[in-house]
Amino acid sequence: MRRRSAAAAIVVAVAASTLIGAAPANADYIRDGEYWLDQYGITEAWNTTQGAGVTIAVIDTGIDSSHPDLRGAVSGGADFSGVGASNGQTPVDSGDPDHGTMVGSLAAGRGSAPGVGVIGVAPKATLLSISIGFGEGTTDSDEQVAEAVTWAVDHGADVINMSLTRNTLSWPQSWDDAFLYAMEHDVVVVAAAGNRGSGTTSVGAPATMPGVLTVAGVDRDGEASLDASAQGITIGVSAPSEQLLGAVPGGGVVQWSGTSGATPIVAGVVALVMAAHPELDAANVINRVISTATPAGAQGVDPIYGYGLLDAAAAVSSSVDSVSSNPMGDLAEWVRINRRAEATTAPTLPPTSTETTPALPPTVIAGPTNPLGVIYPTITELRTIGIPLGVMLVFTTLLSFLLVFAVRHVRSLRRKE
Repeated sequence: MRRRSAAAAIVVAVAASTLIGAAPANADYIRDGEYWLDQYGITEAWNTTQGAGVTIAVIDTGIDSSHPDLRGAVSGGADFSGVGASNGQTPVDSGDPDHGTMVGSLAAGRGSAPGVGVIGVAPKATLLSISIGFGEGTTDSDEQVAEAVTWAVDHGADVINMSLTRNTLSWPQSWDDAFLYAMEHDVVVVAAAGNRGSGTTSVGAPATMPGVLTVAGVDRDGEASLDASAQGITIGVSAPSEQLLGAVPGGGVVQWSGTSGATPIVAGVVALVMAAHPELDAANVINRVISTATPAGAQGVDPIYGYGLLDAAAAVSSSVDSVSSNPMGDLAEWVRINRRAEATTAPTLPPTSTETTPALPPTVIAGPTNPLGVIYPTITELRTIGIPLGVMLVFTTLLSFLLVFAVRHVRSLRRKE
């Protein structure tokens, strides 16, 4: 049994994926091991479509397109890490260089032959391999993500898979423009909720961004994964995140876990919905996925399961009422309200200068409980001045009493003489 460490968390961290063990080179084991294909209605959905004509961009560590199960699946790509291949198809070592290939195979693996190898949820969809990195020599990871999202939209992505997390609720302003650009072009962004087992106890960006379809993870029994899924009110749908099989660079297949794997399963279903309903905009594609999910957890939207467990067949074939807005929220409205508020409340800072400025003396500011703050002594003043003065005062008073007592005693003795 071989194990690998989770991807390193710098500013943006790839959602942790624990490799549990290498899968034997047995085609029946591999295909039979993909339990989610039947259990989540994916095989049934293939009777309608297998995702032909839809492009899924995988923003990750890069996809090894030479893997037998991915030959012909990757149509292009780019690198934004500064250390990868220009086509994004040479895995970048960000703690787990296999990660992008595993993710890509779950979304749109082809299998190496009929009934052989890893087959993805949308096996006739096309992949774009976009590599980013967080290690030494790479550029700013926040900017990498923003540039990668924009590039994906400009190069024909219909779906963007982001099996990564920033591990913070907030995100940089550069993401506002990039993600709005994607949403304005009807590109569905699917993001991982993150993994509690690797320290992500609550959902982090981009999974906290309005309009993003956030994916939580469940085990083989459809129960919330204790180690492989974070929780949060932005979760849209839940999908398998344990005992997953994925291709790795060099031709191998491994078993792994994490919402990193649940996310491309959902991205693949999004591709199936798009192929079956090309007339739908992004909001209605997302609405199909969440409104047809099998309810789980609390009634309504649950912070652990979202709208429920993924159901690919229902998402593709069921009758679903249309919506006029993205059920996962409106990023443009969020930006309009919150960024304006930040600009209003943020202090005005002087322009950056290389000149040195002499330090100013500290300013005494009167607080609400001390309107005369400059009159009352501070704690420091009491400690450095008040206490010594008090001790001296007590000592002086005692000495005075002793002197008075001594003088009186001497006078009393003289009288007796």
